[in-house]
Amino acid sequence: MSPFDREHFQKFTFAPTQLGQFQQAAARDLHIAQDSSVPEVVFKFAYDTLIKCGITLIAREGYRVRSAPGHHAKHLDHLAELLNNQDIAVFGHKMRTMRNLDFYDGGILISEKDAQEYLKFVQRVFKQAFS
Repeated sequence: MSPFDREHFQKFTFAPTQLGQFQQAAARDLHIAQDSSVPEVVFKFAYDTLIKCGITLIAREGYRVRSAPGHHAKHLDHLAELLNNQDIAVFGHKMRTMRNLDFYDGGILISEKDAQEYLKFVQRVFKQAFS
């Protein structure tokens, strides 16, 4: 049985140019995170990079995640599985929870220390995904 269940994933054929664009979008977000001195910006773009890494690797497998509540969790879980790195699930879900608190519960403050730790983590994942 495929790890890509029909409830959450749709089989899809991507053009090679699309796969390259997904990876470029992840790289662009990573550069924004690296170049910013604002912790919230670093965190937001680091999180977006992580999700886009998942989108890219899942697309390489010939699938896309259906847009539904919890679809970011599916990106993170499958990214962790595809890279055989369970830290992605642990740290990714922590980042997802923080992002949701910031987005839906009136905002949170991201410390400089936390932003830099998450950025370093995402840099390692990006390198693992695309090296």
